Amino acid sequence: MIRRDLAISLSVLVLLGAGWGMTMPLTKIAVSSGYKHFGLLFWQLAIGVLVMSAIALPRGIRLPFRAPHLRVYIVIALIGSVLPNTASYQAAVHLPSGVMSILLSMIPIWAFPVALFLRLDRLEGRRLVGLLAGFAAVLLIVLPNADMSGAIPVFWVAIGLISGLFYAFEGNYVARWGTAGLGPVQVLWGASLVGSIIALPLALFSGQWIDPRPSYGAADLAQVISATLHVLVYAGYVWLVGRAGPVFAVQVSFLVTLFGVFWARIVLGEAYAPTVWLALGVMLVGMYLVQPRKRHLDAPDVMGDTVR
Repeated sequence: MIRRDLAISLSVLVLLGAGWGMTMPLTKIAVSSGYKHFGLLFWQLAIGVLVMSAIALPRGIRLPFRAPHLRVYIVIALIGSVLPNTASYQAAVHLPSGVMSILLSMIPIWAFPVALFLRLDRLEGRRLVGLLAGFAAVLLIVLPNADMSGAIPVFWVAIGLISGLFYAFEGNYVARWGTAGLGPVQVLWGASLVGSIIALPLALFSGQWIDPRPSYGAADLAQVISATLHVLVYAGYVWLVGRAGPVFAVQVSFLVTLFGVFWARIVLGEAYAPTVWLALGVMLVGMYLVQPRKRHLDAPDVMGDTVR
C-alpha cells in the first residue's frame, strides 16, 4: 500500500478496534440494570436487523430464503449469536468488563483446535505454543485474588470461555461448509433476523421481556449503542478486508482486546491486579502465535470470528 492508503487503513483499523472494544463495557452497563440475557439478546438482534436493513436495502442487497440459505442463517444465528451471547450476557453480570474482553480474545485460540478437529488445519509448533499461552492467561485470571475486590468466580470465567468457543465453531463452520453463495452482509443480516425470531419467544416466555416504551435509562441507551456499533464496525471490517486484505484486517483482534480493557478502565473505573495485566500480555502473545499464515487467509472470514 502507498503511504496514504496505509494511513487510511491504519486509521480505520484503530477505529474498528475502539468500536468493538467499547461493546464490552456497554454490555456490562446493560446487564448491571437487572435486564436478563434473553431480553437483551432479542433487542440486540432486532436493533441489528434494523441497522443492517438501513445499510443493505439502499445498496440493493436482498435476502434469499431458499433452503440452503435458511440453513446458513439458522446455524450462524445459533452458534454466532443466540448461544454465545446468552452465555456472554450471563457471565458479564459476574465478571469485570475488562476480564470479559480478555476471555473473548480466546476466540482465535479456540479456533485452532476446532480447525484441527475438522481437518481444516494442521498442527504447527508455533500455534500449539500460542494455544498453551491462551490457557496460561486464563489460569492467571482465575487465580485467587486476581481481582482487587476478591477472587474472580471460576464458574463464570468458564461460561465466558464458552461464548468464545461458539464463535470459534462459527468461523470454522463457514470455512468448512461455506455460506451457500451469500455475501458477508447477507449472512449477518439473515442470521440477525432469524436469531431475533428465535430470541423473541425465549424473552417472552422466560419473563425477561424488556419493554421498549419510555422512559429510557443508561442500560437502554447502552444496549442500543452496543448493537448499532456492532453492525457498523462489522460493516467497516468487511470494507477493510476488501481494501487492505484479510491478513491486515485480522490484526484488529489485538486492538479489540486492548481497547476493551482500556474502555473498561475509563468508562467503568475498573482496576486490576498485576496478574490480570500479565494475563492480558500472555493472551496477546498467544493470539499472535495462533494466527494463520497468509496462505490460510486468502479469503476473508465471513463472520469475522477473530473479532467480537
